[in-house]
Amino acid sequence: MIYLDQAATSATRREVLEAMWPYLTGDFGNPSSHHAVGESAARGLKDARARVAAVLGVRASEVVFTSGGTEADNLAVKGIVLASGRGRHVVTSAIEHPAVLESCDYLARHHGAEVAVLPVDSDGLVDPERFAAALRDDTALATIMYANNEVGTVQPIEQLARASRERGIPFHTDAVQAAGWLPLDVDSLGVDALSISGHKLGAPKGIGALAVRARVPLEAVLHGGGQERERRSGTENVAGAVGLATALELSSRADAAAVAALRDEFIAEVLATVPDAVLTGSPTHRLPGHASFCFPGTSGESVLLGLEARGITCSSGSACAAGSDEPSDVLLAMGIPAEVAQTAVRFTFGDDITREQLATTAEELRVAVASVRSLG
Repeated sequence: MIYLDQAATSATRREVLEAMWPYLTGDFGNPSSHHAVGESAARGLKDARARVAAVLGVRASEVVFTSGGTEADNLAVKGIVLASGRGRHVVTSAIEHPAVLESCDYLARHHGAEVAVLPVDSDGLVDPERFAAALRDDTALATIMYANNEVGTVQPIEQLARASRERGIPFHTDAVQAAGWLPLDVDSLGVDALSISGHKLGAPKGIGALAVRARVPLEAVLHGGGQERERRSGTENVAGAVGLATALELSSRADAAAVAALRDEFIAEVLATVPDAVLTGSPTHRLPGHASFCFPGTSGESVLLGLEARGITCSSGSACAAGSDEPSDVLLAMGIPAEVAQTAVRFTFGDDITREQLATTAEELRVAVASVRSLG
């Protein structure tokens, strides 16, 4: 099998499993318990928090462990807006992950928030000038994703965050797809809050983190035991936190430039050999391991099935929308017609990809698209 659905999830790395194992066996205690087993777990959690903080460029006390990227996004959006004394206005974009957009919708329906959803251009980019113009005195939060999961477009986060900072408005970015490929230092990016998820990086599912600056008020979304400095109640997933720290450190060493070069070769080969193939997302501001296309005259799902029969696993877009008959909201927001959007196929890969695997994929894709079109 050639696995090209890394944006959906990744295999857990052996080094991550080995780092987690002690906290699933001998040091399995509840880190809130005041006995030897609990205190051993608490030390593991403290160490993991410090390691995550080091990669993100924040203090350890500014890291909140969550169950994944979705919870981290929910906590950032709801928590910052509900704690804000500025107002209930939120600025976001039309291509955010549902965890952000549905959190904004929740705030609008239940807390009277006014949400400004910015459009994007045909590459999926937010216009910085339009973003700055959308900010108001009562804006409680601006939240723009670092890199899009469906088309791989990387936003000018530093520029957007700077405009937000000049107005004294907290800025959050969903960095779930960016982690492991792009710089994550919170200070360098100029953001106030940043979400990551472990299972995109080689850690298991069920662990993520929100880095949030201490100066930013944050209302808890989960209540109960007061863990995570009363920002996220629930017994901490110590093994998961250790796994996340290990995966984050390992993935930050990936050779992004080498992977980007292979990506560009693959994109060029597909565009040259598959008639009428359309690249989606920015051709230049793009995640290294991300190539996405539309193939007019096909069904994206049919192409996927054809590739899977040939031993190649990929997707039609976001795993969160898998099985939906509706065209992607992200592609529609980029101005792609609905009938074309339904032909989308996404290829995402890690730093273990080889030139030979991508060459095989390009050839099998050519055959699969031709086969589907012949049936039409």
